[in-house]
Parts: sequence; C-alpha cells; structure tokens
Amino acid sequence: MIRNVLGSIVALLGAAAAVLSPFRDWYDGRLGRYYGVDDLFTGITAAHPGVLGSILLPFLFAAVLAVVGVVLRFRPLVALAGVLVLGFTVLWMVRQGQAAGSLTVAGDGSGLQLGVAGAAGGGVLLLLGAALMSGRGRDRGLAGRPDRREQPYAAPGSADPDTWPPTREPGPSVQTSPWPEPEVDPYVGPAPGRPSGPASGAPRDPDTEPTATYPVQDRPDDPDRPDRSSSSGT
Repeated sequence: MIRNVLGSIVALLGAAAAVLSPFRDWYDGRLGRYYGVDDLFTGITAAHPGVLGSILLPFLFAAVLAVVGVVLRFRPLVALAGVLVLGFTVLWMVRQGQAAGSLTVAGDGSGLQLGVAGAAGGGVLLLLGAALMSGRGRDRGLAGRPDRREQPYAAPGSADPDTWPPTREPGPSVQTSPWPEPEVDPYVGPAPGRPSGPASGAPRDPDTEPTATYPVQDRPDDPDRPDRSSSSGT
C-alpha cells in the first residue's frame, strides 16, 4: 500500500513536469511548444505550429497514460508513459543537434535550457514511479491463493492408504484426526449385569472356565437307596 502511494505521487510529479516543460525555453530562448511533432521526424524548422501540433501533444498523451496507470495501479502503463517522454526528448535533441551542428549548455541561454531538463526529468520520474509501485497483480495473486499453513492435510488416496498424513510415514491405518487412535479394551470377560459364562459363539477355555455344579438325584429303582420317609417317621 505504501509503495503504491509513493510510486503514484512520483509518477504524477513526472507527468506534471513533462506537460509543463513545453511552456519553458528549450534551446536558444525558443519555447518547447514552438517545435512541431513533424520537426522531430523531418528536421527542425523555424515554423511555429499550433499547441496541439507541437511537441506538447505526445507529452499530453504520456501524461494521460500515467494518470490511467496510477488509477488502475498498472505499472506497465506508467512505465510506457515514461518511455514516451524520454523517447521524444531524446529524438528532439538529435534533431536539434543536427540543425545547430552541436548541442551546448551556456549560461547566457544560448544552449540547452530548463525546458529540456524538465522533460527529461519528468520521464525519469515516471519510470521511477513505475518501479516503486507494487501494482495490483501481486495483490490479486496473494488474495486468491490460500494460506498453506491453514490447509489441513489431505487424506491419502487409494494407492497409498497406510500412511500418516502429518509425516507421510508408514503407519497402521489412516489417521485423519489430530488425536490418538482409541485403544481396544483388553477385557474379554462377561459384560456387567449378565450371568457369567462363556459368550455364545466364543471359544471355551477349559483352564480358565469355572466348573459348573449340578444337583445329583437318586434313581427311583435303586434297591440300596434308604427309605427317607420311614426314617423321618421313626
């Protein structure tokens, strides 16, 4: 956020400097808006074109691109504006050097003046502003990308079922909960509230199973059985 604000301010200052530069002297007391756009491609002449036909036109176009790029936080658009300003400034210097034979900087105002410096400085500020801006592409990418630290471990697929998700090491079973697996109760005796005895269907162990006691009844036809009724009567 701070980078976008700082870069936007620098880019807008560069655009303002580029637009204001044609209204200042460029070379030998001649204003920048007195140089036509055609002069940059065919050669410098002494004609004074209109405002929209002067070098001001490409600088205005670059300033519009810079403003749109700042509003949309689109860095390439701001950088393109800086390239246009510097490109037209360098092209003017080439044509002016061809017309005058050489480019000089003199204290009496007969050489390069502040208008050229303003245009070149504006282009540099536009490029610097584009470099300072963080743009919005990176913000969108971070906003649409979920935090990996908040993503839970995915369950293993059917091709690798016996793995522990936190470490992907072999384990006894698939563990999807952070808590340990419940242990099996080792007690195999009868459930509380039920009579003791082997469970139906369970294997019987004669060493541990208690011996059942059954009542013994006398056979009625046994001659040796004493007569309990007579004994009780006597």
